[in-house]
Amino acid sequence: MDAFLGSSGSVLMWTVRIIFLALIFGIAGQAMVVYEFKIPEAYVSGALIAGVGVAILFGDILIRNKQITTISAIYFGLLMGFLLGHLLGSALQPFIQGYFEPIARESPVLGQNLVRLINVCFVLICCYISVSVLVQTKDDFRFIIPYVEFSKQLKGAKPLVLDTSVIIDGRIADICETGILDTKVIVPRFVLQELQGIADSSDKIKRNRGRRGLDVLKKIQSNQKIELQMHDGNLAELRDLHKVDERLVMLAKVLSGRVVTNDFNLNKIAQLQGVEVINLNELANALKLVALPGEALSVRIVKQGDQLGQGVGYLDDGTMVVVEQGRSMIGHDVPITVTSVLQTPAGRMIFGKIESRAAATG
Repeated sequence: MDAFLGSSGSVLMWTVRIIFLALIFGIAGQAMVVYEFKIPEAYVSGALIAGVGVAILFGDILIRNKQITTISAIYFGLLMGFLLGHLLGSALQPFIQGYFEPIARESPVLGQNLVRLINVCFVLICCYISVSVLVQTKDDFRFIIPYVEFSKQLKGAKPLVLDTSVIIDGRIADICETGILDTKVIVPRFVLQELQGIADSSDKIKRNRGRRGLDVLKKIQSNQKIELQMHDGNLAELRDLHKVDERLVMLAKVLSGRVVTNDFNLNKIAQLQGVEVINLNELANALKLVALPGEALSVRIVKQGDQLGQGVGYLDDGTMVVVEQGRSMIGHDVPITVTSVLQTPAGRMIFGKIESRAAATG
């Protein structure tokens, strides 16, 4: 019962429904008064009005995912149907009257009723065809006049929709801790299900990754600086999509949000769909230290490089530093002078040489 009541919106919506129900029962009672409580007319009319009102109320509650585009398509479909049906009936009325003229001679009332029935049939057929066409093509066809397309107006920054890879990565939780994000963070239900599937995998590595992702979500959820929302993803646009990446991109498009990911392929799919993407790897690279040729750095050489005599070290942000003639200094912190910087798809690489006084000391 609680799930049923909680599935249909806010207290304000329920207040409107209660008022509607009270008005319906009031009208039903008034109808009974008009018939002076005669049996069965008064009770039948009252029950019919009350039944229609209750049926409409329950239909509103049960249909959870309503869309303004669908309502608009039905509304303008009915308008077009009535207009086309009336025009068609008026144009064919002389032929219809001529066809039923023998019947009209014998019974004028019957003839008029048959003509009206034919006109009603034209209107119903035109309404059905118009509504059917507009409902099925509401995402591709826009009826400009007098159709007005409504779009959701978002306040503040666009919401961030997280994918599985960025949750497992874990750095998103550290970014949330900084307080730099001032927008809603959304995790779709199908992403959570994929994460749970990975956590239940028989492969130990996958299982550990999945459990890490669940821990990251729990950490974000407990962060008071972030508004985390679990989205059910029950949208009409997602019904024909089964792949997680496609559903994720479409959800972000519907919500006018941005996808946060580490997946290169998902990045490309989102860009093709016109959805903004925040790639966490690109963000991390943008925040790394910018070193200019001639600048002095201090780095600890931890291993040998690919070329003869080279040593390799890493800065605190993970940037790789390749040091000429640094192989003999493995295990030592040495001052170097930057000679060049190379930007690669994997990140930024710094090339340098040991300062002359350090080389002499070594």
